[in-house]
Amino acid sequence: MNVALHTCCGPCASACVPRLAAAGHGVTMFFSNSNIATKEEFNRRLESAARLAEADGVELAVDEYDHGAWLDEVARGLEDEPERGRRCERCFLFSLRRAARFAAARGFDAFTTSLTVSPHKPSAVVFRAGDAAAQAEGGAFLHEDFKKKDGFLVSTRRAAELGLYRQDFCGCEFSARAVSQGFPPQN
Repeated sequence: MNVALHTCCGPCASACVPRLAAAGHGVTMFFSNSNIATKEEFNRRLESAARLAEADGVELAVDEYDHGAWLDEVARGLEDEPERGRRCERCFLFSLRRAARFAAARGFDAFTTSLTVSPHKPSAVVFRAGDAAAQAEGGAFLHEDFKKKDGFLVSTRRAAELGLYRQDFCGCEFSARAVSQGFPPQN
C-alpha cells in the first residue's frame, strides 16, 4: 500500500517511516505545518524532514506554508484555549485535511500522521481528526499509533543519530506561550 505520511517534524517521522516501510508500505512524507508561527521555524523543521527523507530514501512533498489561513481556520476565537484543548483538535483536523487532499490528488491508498508519536498528543483525538479528514476530503486514514513499540524512544534516538533539530513545542505561538509558562512541551 502507498501511504502519505503527514509529517509534523523530522524527529517524529523518524520513528514512522521505518515502521511503515517494514510493514511493506511505500512511504511519501508530506510536510504540512502551517501551524508553525514563523517561516524561520518552518524552514528549520523542513530542513530536518528533508534530512530524514534523504536518509530513509523516501520522497518528501512540501505543502504551502500559510500561517494566516491556520490562524483564521484554527485559532480564531480559541486563542485562550488551554493546551490539548479544542484549538489543538482543530489544528489536527486542519493539517490532516490537507494531507487527505494531497493523498487523494496523488492517488495514495491511504494517509496517516506522525503526530501519534508524541506522548503529548492523544492518539484517539488524532484518529478522530484523521477519520473526519478522510470523510471530508476522500481517501482512507490509516490508524497507526506510533507511540506503541517505543515509538517516542525510537524517534528521540534516531533524531540524535541523524542530527535532526528537535523542538520543544508544536510550533504555534500558543504552544510556545504555554511552554514559556511551564506547561509540558507539545512536540
